[in-house]
Amino acid sequence: MIYSTATVSVNPDGETPLTREQVWKGLERKARDARLFLPPGLCTRCEVTEESKTHFVREATIGGQDLREIITLEPQSKVTFFQATGPREGAIVNELCEDASGALLLRFYCYLGLRGKQPGGPEELAEQAQFDSDQGYKAALLSTLKRTRELLADDAL
Repeated sequence: MIYSTATVSVNPDGETPLTREQVWKGLERKARDARLFLPPGLCTRCEVTEESKTHFVREATIGGQDLREIITLEPQSKVTFFQATGPREGAIVNELCEDASGALLLRFYCYLGLRGKQPGGPEELAEQAQFDSDQGYKAALLSTLKRTRELLADDAL
């Protein structure tokens, strides 16, 4: 199994401050259309295909892989992506929280397996290393905050 976590400050020195509500709008927008937040060309299709009071279903092509995710939103707090189809199975979570001093944090964590691959095998180990690297989910969190600031500056969020 792959377990990875990363946490970043929402408002580091030198950045335009974001409120919880603004970050939440960015997270919800990213959940509905990842193309706006991922590097150009990485996500080539992303559409909400079903919606209910408790969740929505998103179908996407990310990195050339088709996937279907069931996404739940806990307003102002947490977005959970359940991997229904695609190369991974399990859950990915983006969570807004605060540190002991009340500073706003954005946290990522996941617990995943790779469909059709040996648990703990070379593919899982490589995926774990990627998630935990400087280009992994910590970079994705920072990119999400950067894009949220850009959308806000353009009055597009």
